[in-house]
Amino acid sequence: MKEAFRILEEGCRALGISLSDKQTARFAQYYDLLIEWNSFMNLTGITELSEVLRKHFVDSLALVKFMEPRKGCRILDVGTGAGFPGIPLKIAFPETEVVLLDSLNKRIKFLDNLIEKLELSNTLTIHGRAEDFARDKEYREAFDLVVSRAVANLALLAEYCVPYVKLGGYFVSYKSGDVDNEAKEGEKAVMAMGGRIEKIIPFTLPDSDIERSLVVIRKTESTPKRFPRKAGIPAKEPIK
Repeated sequence: MKEAFRILEEGCRALGISLSDKQTARFAQYYDLLIEWNSFMNLTGITELSEVLRKHFVDSLALVKFMEPRKGCRILDVGTGAGFPGIPLKIAFPETEVVLLDSLNKRIKFLDNLIEKLELSNTLTIHGRAEDFARDKEYREAFDLVVSRAVANLALLAEYCVPYVKLGGYFVSYKSGDVDNEAKEGEKAVMAMGGRIEKIIPFTLPDSDIERSLVVIRKTESTPKRFPRKAGIPAKEPIK
């Protein structure tokens, strides 16, 4: 395992991130718990250690290609699944506050167990749909940074995520490969939510040929009260 963890070490080095022994140990424990829970519930189809290190952990940390979360930064991870990218970001940048949102209670139970075992402070979970909690005053326009690796088109993700972002804050969508066309098609939805696509950052995961992109959206205006629409409607009737 120590040999395999060089993938994480070298990947972080390529991103300009330095991990302490304690942080590396937390990633190792994260992997062990992920595999343990994955044996009786579907958390990820990627289970090989080297693949998890590169495609989940290093990929999650690639946010630093855009920004390094500062002390006190409040981050929301929408559709977090098994905790990506929120938990790796919390491990690497422990002085942030991270909230993990997912609609499946089984995944929330895994995340609660993970947070407890890794002793992660200022890390919370929310069980529910993104469309519902975005109308809650406690969460609406309350985050400096919203992130998502969820598999959905940008128009849909914009309606799910941008309402949570503070004015002047950012929503960063993790995407595979070339997303220029998807960004063009999603631009209307992004603008309807009060956002602007500021940049698209393409990159290749360290020591691989895996192409990824970060779509960076800045919140420039408050999201109109009518958004997001009721649960289920954004997916059925995306803004075009």
